[in-house]
Order: sequence, then C-alpha cells, then structure tokens
Amino acid sequence: MKNLADVIEQWILHQMASEQDEIIILRRNEMAEELACAPSQITYVLSTRFTIERGFIVESRRGSGGFVRIARIPVQTIVYQDAANQINESISLEEVKAIVARLRSHNLMTNREAALVCKCFAMLYDQIPPKERVPLLKSLLMTLASQNEG
Repeated sequence: MKNLADVIEQWILHQMASEQDEIIILRRNEMAEELACAPSQITYVLSTRFTIERGFIVESRRGSGGFVRIARIPVQTIVYQDAANQINESISLEEVKAIVARLRSHNLMTNREAALVCKCFAMLYDQIPPKERVPLLKSLLMTLASQNEG
C-alpha cells in the first residue's frame, strides 16, 4: 500500500502530465480536500519531492488567493547550472576542460561543441584575468544549455 506522500506525489505528477507546457498551478486547499489530507502534508511533499535537484521549481503563495505553481526544469539545464557553479577564479583550464568532457560524455554537447568550447576557454585563459574570466566562462556554458533545450 502506498503512503500518503506517494499518493500526493503521483497526483501532482498526473496533473503535470496532462499539461503541455510543463507548468501547473494548483490550490493547496482544493488539493487537500480532493486527496483527503491536510494542506501541510502537501507542503511536505512539495518541499521534499519537487526540488530543484529533481528538476522542479515550486512557487507557493499562502492565504485566501494562494496557489502553488510547479514547473519542470529540463534536467540538462540543471546539469549545466551545476557545471557553471563549479567555475571560480581558482579553477584551472584542465579542470574546466574536465567539466566540458563530462558534459560531452553525458551527450549534453557534441564533439564539435566541446572542441569549440575548449578552444574558446583556452583563449579566455590566455587573454583575460581570472576575475573577468569567470562570468564569461559561466555565460558560455549557460548559453549552450539554453540552445540545447528541446
């Protein structure tokens, strides 16, 4: 027998599956009434099972006009964001190339993209000081993420 958290999660996932734009807006009290549970149980499921790490963004407003908005984030965007977050002023070119290799090994970029990105990163390392280089490296990665969606 499924526990209540599993039932709530499955209900929300079913609602998301019926939406084409990967975003749903729900009312916590209506959900609680339909699922015969307390609104706090829904809050618990949202905070533990619909996390950024699992590919979701949850926005919640409480009160009489309150709602819960759940959006699915493409997993590759999360992976690219994680890669960008690893870049700091002390990261070496070899470490950046290893990040690119990891993205390539997970089929998140082509061999051609990986070669171009590595060459671009090498030029940035040769020409730009670390403090100015970091935002450029991150921006380049996130541009790839947005271009590879869908």
